[in-house]
Amino acid sequence: MSDRVPAGLMQIGDVASRTGLSLRTVRYYEEAGLVEPCERSAGGFRLYSEAECDKFEFVKRLKPLGFSLEDMRALMDLLDALKGAAPDNPARQGLEPFAATVEEHCRLLRAQLRDAQRLADQLRTECSCEEKAGRASVG
Repeated sequence: MSDRVPAGLMQIGDVASRTGLSLRTVRYYEEAGLVEPCERSAGGFRLYSEAECDKFEFVKRLKPLGFSLEDMRALMDLLDALKGAAPDNPARQGLEPFAATVEEHCRLLRAQLRDAQRLADQLRTECSCEEKAGRASVG
């Protein structure tokens, strides 16, 4: 007897492949309470919908920004609570600290990118100088 996966649902391996996360990481995020499977198969296998897959992608985007598991959970809970809420809902102010953190991280990344570009430019200039010096000594 096979353990069929209902249409529109994915097993953990499919989610891992789709998101680029390891099976271990998917399980870890579940244990941490960030993303729960929407249901289980008759054989007890985790099953995920598009919505859970999107949550894994969201967590994947938060991770390199330095958010703790608790912060990730709080942000995801807040966003879930605000789905369908009025634009003037005062709870939206709870998003401000998260937005400020992400904006600060963007600022730091832009500075790192500028530094990296300057270094790349410097190295390209050095390469050109070496090339020119090599051609001059050959001739």
